[in-house]
Amino acid sequence: MILDVGQIIAQLGKEKGIDKAVIIAAIKEALETAARKKYGMNKILEATYDPDTGEFEILSFRTAAETVDDPDTQMTLEEAQVLDPEAQLGDSLGERLSTKDLGRIAAQTARQIIMQKVKDAEREVIYNEFIGRKGEILNGIVQRYERDCLVIDLGKTEAIMPPSEQIPRERYRQGDRIRAYIKDVTKTSRGPEILLSRSDPRVILKLFEQEVPEVYEGVVSILSVAREPGFRTKIAVRSRDRDVDPVGACVGMKGSRVQSVVQELRGERIDIIAWDEDPARFVCNALQPAEIIRVLVNESGKSMEVIVPEEQLLLAIGKRGQNVKLASKLVGWHIEVRAEGQVEDALKRAEGLFAKKPEGVAAEVPPPEGLASEAPAESSDAGAKEGGSSEAPPPEGTDVAAKEGGSSDAPAEAGDAAPMEGESSEASPSEGAVVEAKEGEQPSEAPAEVGDAGAKEGSGPPKE
Repeated sequence: MILDVGQIIAQLGKEKGIDKAVIIAAIKEALETAARKKYGMNKILEATYDPDTGEFEILSFRTAAETVDDPDTQMTLEEAQVLDPEAQLGDSLGERLSTKDLGRIAAQTARQIIMQKVKDAEREVIYNEFIGRKGEILNGIVQRYERDCLVIDLGKTEAIMPPSEQIPRERYRQGDRIRAYIKDVTKTSRGPEILLSRSDPRVILKLFEQEVPEVYEGVVSILSVAREPGFRTKIAVRSRDRDVDPVGACVGMKGSRVQSVVQELRGERIDIIAWDEDPARFVCNALQPAEIIRVLVNESGKSMEVIVPEEQLLLAIGKRGQNVKLASKLVGWHIEVRAEGQVEDALKRAEGLFAKKPEGVAAEVPPPEGLASEAPAESSDAGAKEGGSSEAPPPEGTDVAAKEGGSSDAPAEAGDAAPMEGESSEASPSEGAVVEAKEGEQPSEAPAEVGDAGAKEGSGPPKE
């Protein structure tokens, strides 16, 4: 019987990974609880274990007193001297109680207490083991799906992977092997809860540590990771050794190292980018394979405007904006991608708005090209109609006025002639201003020629 108890304690501790002292303490507590139910709750009881004999004993302690007020905790001096001839008043003496008289109910209670204590100790061991492995990659076997959560068997315990930590379009069957990242370990009433993830960006970091010795040793550092799980990932790497190429070390011979990571992630595309201290160069590297013409940096707002050729715009943005979105996460700056043609059009519009206007003419926004091209023709038609001659076309009337009134006083004559004919004095200069903004003519000549032609044609038919 002694050997059986010792063997049971040793075997239970080995299977559960629990110290024998924890099991012995649980058995002691169970025996004390069972004895109190049998002999009374007021008694001072203590269970002891002898490792040499392998026996458990229950002792009831009472104190020697002159008068006994509580028989459960006190005894007379005569009773104390029967147990120990040298006993004196105030001494506490223990009496051995029989464990055979505990009964079935007390034994059942002791059994439940022992099982509960052993289970709590096992949970504590599991928690301490996995809390130390937090942030590692481990292997498991898929057990089942519970409310879209994947339950994974880790051997000693089970872990869960919620839908938010799963890679989209990945499906598993019972018995499939899976590698996942330990994201968190928490204590609950049902024991430790281990949260696994495959969509966390740190999964990429740990996989490269396993596949690339330079990353594991710290020669090559992965400084930033931007990931869209299941589709595409960008990582920025830097080498501490000038003789080691960080990108080449992560790619491996014929892409063997990076392909191992891609296969583990079931085809997720991985871009390896060289890190640079200059944000503009870093952005150019992050937007590869798109070609960059120039980068406009706004340091106060931590934003950049990247100019690319028109044929490279879709490549720079990427499918569903993945390329520019991941580049923005990788760099930590807000990035706007524009085509070169769009920027040139914007610059032309800005130059038109802030172009220098002639004196006396109000600064106006240039009208569309269609209206601007029709302005000279309308002015010429007005001059022809005022003269009453419908035979001379507008261009010819303009040429005649220019030849005959070619002196330097032509602008003044045009200003005087127009009011005499009852015309509006503002129409012709404003139209002339439009012609200047679009065609680049001199500011004083176009209005004078048109007005002069109208004044002289109004006095009579043109001279040949």
